[in-house]
Amino acid sequence: MTLRRITALAFVASAATSCAPFGPRGTASPSIKVGPPNGGSVVVVGGGTLGPEIYKKFIELAGGLDALIIDIPTAGGMAATPAMTGTKAQFEAAGARNVVIMHTNDRKVADSDSFVNIIKKAGGVWFDGGRHYRLVDSYGGTRSEQEFHAVLARGGVTGGSSAGASILGSFLIRGAPSSDNGIMEYPGYTKGFGFLRGTGIDQHVVARERQPDIADSLLPRHPELLFISEDEGTAWVVQGDNAEIIGRSKAFVYNGQDRNDDGKPFLTLRPGDRYNLAKRRVTHRAIDGSSLTQAWVDTVFRSAVGATRATVLVAQAGKVLVNTSYNVPPQRRYMPTTTMPNFAVGGLSLALHGAVAQWLVTDGRMGPDAPIDSGTSVTAHQYFTESAQLSDGSRRVASLMSKRGGHTYSQLLNQRVLSVAGTHKTVVDTADWTFQSNVDELYRLELAVFGAGATSNAALGWRMDTYSGSRRQAVYGNRNGMRNAYVRFPDHKAAIIILTDSDAIDARALAESIAGKLFGAK
Repeated sequence: MTLRRITALAFVASAATSCAPFGPRGTASPSIKVGPPNGGSVVVVGGGTLGPEIYKKFIELAGGLDALIIDIPTAGGMAATPAMTGTKAQFEAAGARNVVIMHTNDRKVADSDSFVNIIKKAGGVWFDGGRHYRLVDSYGGTRSEQEFHAVLARGGVTGGSSAGASILGSFLIRGAPSSDNGIMEYPGYTKGFGFLRGTGIDQHVVARERQPDIADSLLPRHPELLFISEDEGTAWVVQGDNAEIIGRSKAFVYNGQDRNDDGKPFLTLRPGDRYNLAKRRVTHRAIDGSSLTQAWVDTVFRSAVGATRATVLVAQAGKVLVNTSYNVPPQRRYMPTTTMPNFAVGGLSLALHGAVAQWLVTDGRMGPDAPIDSGTSVTAHQYFTESAQLSDGSRRVASLMSKRGGHTYSQLLNQRVLSVAGTHKTVVDTADWTFQSNVDELYRLELAVFGAGATSNAALGWRMDTYSGSRRQAVYGNRNGMRNAYVRFPDHKAAIIILTDSDAIDARALAESIAGKLFGAK
């Protein structure tokens, strides 16, 4: 960023009526050992595709829609300040009205009045992903870094994703000044900005199968440190020493005081769980606030599935209450057994195809009542509601949607379904357009594509009915409700996802048992 560019941004920031400093500085609390001691917040995100819940939370913590939010894309390695970033666009889509991009590769600029004066007005500072060392080289030890801390001291928020998450800790993981991000510790690049003290932060952990890395490389050398990590699209929201997990996947704790997961060097947390970073203990599990218990779910599933492999995820209002596997052996590199292996989803494919079809219908590119092709009178609506059988239906409806969408069907699926959710493990068989996936990735789709249980509108691919007085949207592995179930309850903002290996498992009955317990249905 040139000085001239900074001055222009400073003028824009000062001219905006909403850009007054966030507020008076708070008083440090000596009882807070890890997080911001003055009332500020830190948002640590594991990279990848972020949902609107993370952007909205950051905006809230920055002071609201009119607060000045600074987006720092320096880790990305660009030479000049971009006019737009994906992060700025996402913050603006979430309602933020005053987002400014700030970037420099010159430490003299980072020490200049024109640069730091903008930071002094900010309610929030966000660090984009890329390579961590660029943030150290540009801002470490400068006046800009001091002002990043001052944002927290006056009650604001700092946050970041991927490399922008790791820089938030005091110990910098994967900071080597090279393209090799597999180096866990590199001399001269082990000091982050320290918004979380005594802490090292990793990211992309499930998507890139990084779970063993901290335990293998860092714990033996740094037994005093707390290490945390989070998967893509997942965030730690830290205030003081207390944190809550939000987003699409899981977070992990190394060197905590609670018992680790069986056979693993870490403890797993899920959206809705809360953790005290100073005490290094779980303070609340999301399921604790519901009528479900893990013991009850275990009893029901073990009785129903026997020796059959099965997984289940139950979520409500963005909190993951249950995320459990049965009879699934340990997977490579400590991967979650709810993420690996994949299951054949069978009839659940209707919902994924239906998401593409619904977009084409809404966009006016396809009529739901037109025949799928010249060889049949079956319409797309009949196919997706299962009111008519059709041989080779998935292939034929995929061909229709490709013609109407103007792209190959693989491109449509990726653009409208899979990439929106940030999936990595879901596999599509392009010969018959069937899917293999897991409950964790289907939950990503729930949040990103299907509306987190909150959508009540009819959607192609879903059976619409009521269960015990509540609206229900469902797809099953088979037409009779066996094998798999993906059931949504819009009135309760809830979803139940069950995958098994056997047509003998009554997945619909299992989902109804969970719903009955969760909602008090008769």
